[in-house]
Amino acid sequence: MNEFLTLGIISKKERALVSSRKIAERFNKDHAEVLKRIHGYDRNGKHVNGILDDFEPSVNTLRYFIPSEYKDSKGETRAEYLITRDGFSILAMGFNGKEALKWKIKYINAFNAMEDYIREKKSAEWQQARLDGKQVRREETDVILTKLIPLVESQGSQNAGKLYMAYSKLVNMILGIESGQRENLPLSYIEAIKFLERAIENIISLEVEKGTHYKEIYQVCKAKCQIIKDLAFLPSLKLIS
Repeated sequence: MNEFLTLGIISKKERALVSSRKIAERFNKDHAEVLKRIHGYDRNGKHVNGILDDFEPSVNTLRYFIPSEYKDSKGETRAEYLITRDGFSILAMGFNGKEALKWKIKYINAFNAMEDYIREKKSAEWQQARLDGKQVRREETDVILTKLIPLVESQGSQNAGKLYMAYSKLVNMILGIESGQRENLPLSYIEAIKFLERAIENIISLEVEKGTHYKEIYQVCKAKCQIIKDLAFLPSLKLIS
């Protein structure tokens, strides 16, 4: 979700997780040092006492730290951990100072928000809203294909094929949504997308009937969608910085 990008909070298999790389970045630590705190091995493979060494043998450490891998800038495979809320709490105990406290609070709030979202997404209300939204999207697309594109072509444009993407990006831009993130949004934003796309559909139909220039139609849609968003008191999804 866009609001979690800065902190790197992700949802995976209905769990809120964060990469050890992102923790290192935000707490101004070397990633190797963060890994050493977790598994107890330094860059040279020398073992010192790490967090995982302190767990009782009966404890499932995957509840806290999940071994993972990533590709670095050279395309080489490197180790990392995906860290749960509880794992973060344990790891962050070793980060002290005013700046560290600021990031601890932000991460706690972000984990809370992601877990709320995960619970919400499982609800029947969210599932139905997403289905309804997809139907509205199809109807908006039909209007673009059957009404707007013929108008654009009659007005001499050679770029009619780009309209669908332009209007898709418009809603995302207004709401501050990253491309490809519509399956990972809170219910309020699923509803907002549906409302804006229905508005765009109606505006296009009305303006095409009036013979408005296609570039002006886009500007009308943009202005009215912004007004709707502002009246709904919806912030951009960039909530955490």
